[in-house]
Amino acid sequence: MTTLLANATLLPCTADMPVVEAGWIQVDGETITATGSGEAPKIEGAEVVDVGGDIVMPGMVNPHCHMAMTLFRGLGEDVDDRLYRYVLPMERKFVTPQMVRTGTRLAALELIEAGVTTVADMYYFEAEVGRVVDEAGIRGVVGQTIADFDPPDHKSIDEGFALTEALVAEFAGHKRVTASIAPHAPYSTDIAVMNRVARWADDHPDVPVQIHLAEMDSEMEWCAKTHGLRPVEVVEKAGLLRKGLICAHCLHVSESDIEKMAHAGVCVAHNARSNAKAGRGIAPVEAMRAAGIPVGIATDGPMSGNTLDLFSQFAPVTMFQKLAGHSRKPMPAREVIRMATIEGARVLGMDAAIGSLEPGKQADLIRIDVSAARMQPIYDIYATLVFCAMPVDVRDVMVAGKWLMRGREVKTVERRRAMRDALQIAREFKAEMARIDAAG
Repeated sequence: MTTLLANATLLPCTADMPVVEAGWIQVDGETITATGSGEAPKIEGAEVVDVGGDIVMPGMVNPHCHMAMTLFRGLGEDVDDRLYRYVLPMERKFVTPQMVRTGTRLAALELIEAGVTTVADMYYFEAEVGRVVDEAGIRGVVGQTIADFDPPDHKSIDEGFALTEALVAEFAGHKRVTASIAPHAPYSTDIAVMNRVARWADDHPDVPVQIHLAEMDSEMEWCAKTHGLRPVEVVEKAGLLRKGLICAHCLHVSESDIEKMAHAGVCVAHNARSNAKAGRGIAPVEAMRAAGIPVGIATDGPMSGNTLDLFSQFAPVTMFQKLAGHSRKPMPAREVIRMATIEGARVLGMDAAIGSLEPGKQADLIRIDVSAARMQPIYDIYATLVFCAMPVDVRDVMVAGKWLMRGREVKTVERRRAMRDALQIAREFKAEMARIDAAG
């Protein structure tokens, strides 16, 4: 089956970030086979979609998320100790395979509606996440969390590794779902466990490794008190600071840390909105990218950042760098879109297959409607996307040549079921919060 998208404002997100007016793109099967400008070729039997000047660009990449935590969205927002008062106890009580499946299904619906076609997740019962990602038709890196704080799905580190092994076996060879191992953070795995992960990764070089790194003051204090080191140095000492390591946050990194990270070849998932909500600071994104570190734009979990769309991240990403630099110049809008597409794909090691609209790559693309009043007039298409566009503007979504959404109708996730199941669990959460509050 050939699909031709014609009459598009085409943003290929290739190296020089061009804007192709009256552009077209040809898709055969799962693959982009040609792009161009002007009149689209006439191909017998092709589905021709005239997008009427709308934007066609690569599907966006979210390199750090906890999808199942949609069910914790908005819970205890103004409570300082909500993590220990509500979240951790409720995770231990309620996080089951079914709960993870329900929360992930709601997340998949939200991601598709927002034009996110690839997501990197780390949570518990991650096989369930992989199965939902598969059913929804999106692309995912699904990371089995390993931690020492009595998480819901493993009572020992050995059990955590066993879950990882099973995850890798289940999704071996899958075209869209990639299994990953996810040591939670330096303070929740420590050097011995991270070293074991490093040795395991040596034996499984095709399995991505994800970790939270240099995220909060308490982490800095723990690393200094326990090891006399900074978090990056702790990971380095464990042998885990290595090429392709996906590091979430990286807020508190020094010039020396950045040099070590760049030399090692790690990648960073930047979570501007959740960082700001927690009052944790501004990550030195410009400095990391200048050092050659790939940085993608991520949402974090919906408990921390609330939404799973990248549009709500774009303005904070650029504005925080401008605030830090006391200038409009840092983090231009086109660089934000680069980070959301091809650079995000590079963070996940997928840039050879996705992240830009080029012949030979997978047909992961989205159409963005520009007819809303807030989208006009357009002087700089990238600035319009960064500061004006919203998830509701995403009209169509395609992954691997398959339409997941047409005309705002998601075809691969049953909306009514996703909402019903999520609200049912939310009622249980509300009752448990009331019980906790009553107990003082």
